[in-house]
Amino acid sequence: MEKIEDARLCDAGDSCLVVEFGTTVDRALNARVQALKKALDAISPPGIVETVPTYRSLAVYYDPLRLERSDLVALLLPALEKGGETTESEGRIVTIPVCYGGTHGPDLDNVCTATGLSLEEVVARHSGRDLYCFMLGFTPGFAYLGGMDEALATPRLQNPRALIPAGSVGIAGKQTGIYPIDSPGGWQLIGRTPLAVFDPLRTPPTLIEAGDWVRFEAVDEETFLSIQAEAGAGRFVPRTEKKEGKNHGTPA
Repeated sequence: MEKIEDARLCDAGDSCLVVEFGTTVDRALNARVQALKKALDAISPPGIVETVPTYRSLAVYYDPLRLERSDLVALLLPALEKGGETTESEGRIVTIPVCYGGTHGPDLDNVCTATGLSLEEVVARHSGRDLYCFMLGFTPGFAYLGGMDEALATPRLQNPRALIPAGSVGIAGKQTGIYPIDSPGGWQLIGRTPLAVFDPLRTPPTLIEAGDWVRFEAVDEETFLSIQAEAGAGRFVPRTEKKEGKNHGTPA
């Protein structure tokens, strides 16, 4: 292990170098991860295969037959220097429609019981602020979203489900997220989006990327079905806009 600036470099085999920025989960630290990814993507050095961001680190996969580790480390220094120039306004907001409760959100009552909030309050708080995507993981396109109103924090299910429908929106602790494909899971399901947040035949395959912001928008069942039909026919495009904000300073 070695250090560049205030980042740690850790080898993960002979074709991956992990750049670690810290040990905590906060937005300012993750912004440095995203900035380093953008800096490397911008120069597209030969030999780099893929860059994968996490909460606090960036995994840089490279071809050792085309790029020496020492040369990769040399590339990282100016990229790390650029990584300090991060602002919230660099991201985008993706609006995701959600039908809350009913068959789409079978655990909404659990969240109400755990939090002491009414159904209407849970929906209003969940859709009332922009949420930051720290990383994708677990399954392809699963966005781990932070910044949720802490009053909504609810433990995972004691007994996970064997199958959760794609598009289900859930809460686990202080985080919320969207199941992109049919899969097992233990998050409390409060609603579902009619959009395919992951489609391997689409370019790009994910609607949400690490570093994006998500704005949930409550819709009724009729609207859910209408959007689902439009999206299935390729005629529905989610609203996106630039995130306006101030410079990253203290952790969120």
